[in-house]
Amino acid sequence: ERLARLKMPLVQIRGQWAVLDPEQIEAAIKFWEAQQKTPTELSLQEALRLLLAQQEQVAGVDVAGVSADGWLADLVEGLLGSAGKMVVLPQPAAFSGQLRPYQQRGFSWLAFLRNWGFGACLADDMGLGKTAQTIAYLLAARSTYATSGRRANPALVICPTSVVGNWQREIGRFAPALQAMVHHGGERLRGEDFAEAARQHDVVISSYALARRDAELLLDIDWSDVILDEAQNIKNPSAKQTQTIRKLPAEFRIALTGTPVENRLNELWSIMHFLNPGYLGSQREFQERFARPIEKAGDEDAARQLRGLTQPFILRRVKTDPAVIQDLPEKLEMTTYCTLTAEQATLYQAVVEDSLKQVEESEGIERRGLVLATLLKLKQVCNHPAQFLADGSPAMQPGVDGPEHRSGKLARLNEMLEEALAEGDRALIFTQFAEMGELLKRQLQEAFGQEVLFLHGGTPLKKRDEMVARFQSRRGPALFILSLKAGGAGLNLTAANYVFHFDRW
Repeated sequence: ERLARLKMPLVQIRGQWAVLDPEQIEAAIKFWEAQQKTPTELSLQEALRLLLAQQEQVAGVDVAGVSADGWLADLVEGLLGSAGKMVVLPQPAAFSGQLRPYQQRGFSWLAFLRNWGFGACLADDMGLGKTAQTIAYLLAARSTYATSGRRANPALVICPTSVVGNWQREIGRFAPALQAMVHHGGERLRGEDFAEAARQHDVVISSYALARRDAELLLDIDWSDVILDEAQNIKNPSAKQTQTIRKLPAEFRIALTGTPVENRLNELWSIMHFLNPGYLGSQREFQERFARPIEKAGDEDAARQLRGLTQPFILRRVKTDPAVIQDLPEKLEMTTYCTLTAEQATLYQAVVEDSLKQVEESEGIERRGLVLATLLKLKQVCNHPAQFLADGSPAMQPGVDGPEHRSGKLARLNEMLEEALAEGDRALIFTQFAEMGELLKRQLQEAFGQEVLFLHGGTPLKKRDEMVARFQSRRGPALFILSLKAGGAGLNLTAANYVFHFDRW
């Protein structure tokens, strides 16, 4: 009040000259008057926004600094320490296998955020074991329930159709003690039968497509956890699928993705709004405060504030991180299992039935030849129906929400390449069949809007050398398809971070 009465632009305070903003002085007076009548209480989310953003306002007054003590100080220290200073939990006794040190830190971080009631985005590089870390977390959470004498509600895993079977296998491999149930396919349970079966299992695995189609079933159950694999599938906040998934009741939420932001900051808002609703404000507030200033004006202060707000809830580690690379072997090999589409399953069954009939009617060398021919046909069916049918049909087919993949294997390859490309990585894709290479080239060029190289037996030597040089150059194409016969030996393609074998024998 004394400062306001001076009506001077410059005043000396504690030996230093300071510029006075009359509007701020008035706002401060009004703030303190209001505080005397009705003291302001902050929600935990509001307090964290002040502590983490490093620049905020309360009731129109700029906040120069915020301090915390007691349990809130412990929480903030844990959040800012991320997984680096986290108390590392012992590997769950029921986990079958050995977690690497960085994976142990990862599942401990998930457990830490769960204890405080916050959702978490595990955004590790592809191949670092996001699934294994999540399964370890589920075992640890189940152990906590058992210790407290509470019965745990089932956890729900939502993933692309192509990895439903992979989740079931990984749970069976790493956590055989967990009872997992797949909710997928035409024979899936409905109504009360589904609810009763779900409550008798630890984990229910379903797909994004069914999350919207079977929304009533899923919304009717109180889940202990809702876990989204390939969480970039909810990057569009206005999509019905995203809105349905956000409504799912859960004590804790996890998003697994190597690409929390692919094109626009709104994608980050959508994932964070699923994890911690309201933390980044409404979509309109986020647009005005962060997205527009950062994307259009390159506002560094806004970018710094957004990093401060989101970093504690996103654990992002890449293979080159010093804390990770020492834990890794020289090369990571990963087998990815893919689910057949309905079209593939129908063709597969037809080939089996037809071939078995022919095999029964033959003998000797002819019988052996038929068996090998059948295996070759089945490989082609698993690759793509268009390869087996050789009818020149397109790689995709019309679907309810746009084009859909006809091949589960090609769908999974697209998802993994999307993650790799988003990080600026480069990949080699080997196939045994030249015709499959052509199909892959067309589909991947269309999917990612960039040139894809394809080297096969018919590629002239001069063009072959040119392709290798372009891929090895810093600005060359990021994807290189090679037939095994033509590219399996004699090439030095060190620019690639990933190698995909599309159809191993």
